[in-house]
Amino acid sequence: MATEHETGSDLPGWVDLVAPGEDALEVIAREALAALPPPWAGLAQAVAIRVADFATDEVLDDLGIENPFELTGLYDGVPMTEKSVADQPRGPDAIWLYRRPILDEWATRGTVTLREIVTHVLVHELAHHFGWSDDDIAAIDPWWEMDED
Repeated sequence: MATEHETGSDLPGWVDLVAPGEDALEVIAREALAALPPPWAGLAQAVAIRVADFATDEVLDDLGIENPFELTGLYDGVPMTEKSVADQPRGPDAIWLYRRPILDEWATRGTVTLREIVTHVLVHELAHHFGWSDDDIAAIDPWWEMDED
């Protein structure tokens, strides 16, 4: 007969949880965008948020990444510091959040919330869009200083 520990009944609520889906990560990302300090919160609304389980094989190949779990996010666009009025519009700039690698990092770290991980990835990708320095990023996301932990 299985003991209470073996069945998981000593873990109230955990046994019935499911991993957050793409929609949940998008909601967290949009909340993080709205919480950015001015003027970034307003400006960031022009960046599309996309969530997928993993980056495409083409993206991984272009970046020279073999393990899809190594890419948690990607900025797809032209940084504001490089935009020109002469540029042909090619669609909105977008930030891709890759759900499975984000969930894997969250589970591996075990000491941060999912909201913190998603916000951290989002801020990192926004840095590419806005052309932020490491100091700029750290002012918005103090966890940035611990990025390589």
